[in-house]
Amino acid sequence: MTKAVEQASFEELAPEYWEQACAELMKQDRILKKLIPKYGSGFLRTRGDAFTTLARAIVGQQISVAAAQSVWDRVLAASRNKVSPKNILSLKVEELRAAGLSGRKVEYIRDLAEHFDSGRLHANQWKGMEDEAIIKELCDIRGIGRWTAEMFLIFNMVKPNILPLDDVGLIKAISLNYFSGEPVSRHEAREVAANWAPWRTVATWYMWRSIDPIPVEY
Repeated sequence: MTKAVEQASFEELAPEYWEQACAELMKQDRILKKLIPKYGSGFLRTRGDAFTTLARAIVGQQISVAAAQSVWDRVLAASRNKVSPKNILSLKVEELRAAGLSGRKVEYIRDLAEHFDSGRLHANQWKGMEDEAIIKELCDIRGIGRWTAEMFLIFNMVKPNILPLDDVGLIKAISLNYFSGEPVSRHEAREVAANWAPWRTVATWYMWRSIDPIPVEY
């Protein structure tokens, strides 16, 4: 790929803040000054609508990636190839169980569908809402905790300043990059990340890259 094509691809697909965030993080943080050039190619990508992203997160809880994909494919087929709130609510519990969902996950995905279908979620207003307000609204849905809500804000909404302190990979990366592999408390991780604001999502993405060079996607 030529540099011109590479640059065009970056401009077309990268979040609008990505280049500025990388430049500022490299000035602010000695570790990221080394990591960002090392893993410079690639950036955070978003895919799917809000309901699909959250439904997939519920399906994938506590099972392997391969198993989650298999169950999702069966849910998709049962939903006439479109997983939407109305299609999920039109399915019987037995049909969702037959697709491979546990009884609890059936309750969760139906609760999610009801939240969207009834208008209880302010999804059309999320872009203008504070991050914590969105997280609070998402955590009111059964089966969605803070980590899932934060992953949604990172990978679906591409919010620039999310710090998922419950993420095992992030804590591991901070430990390896800043503390020579020593155990790290949430307080210590938060102190390190204070240097990353207002681009904590971007810094987190590079932390993930440092322990797994393949870009993280959800």
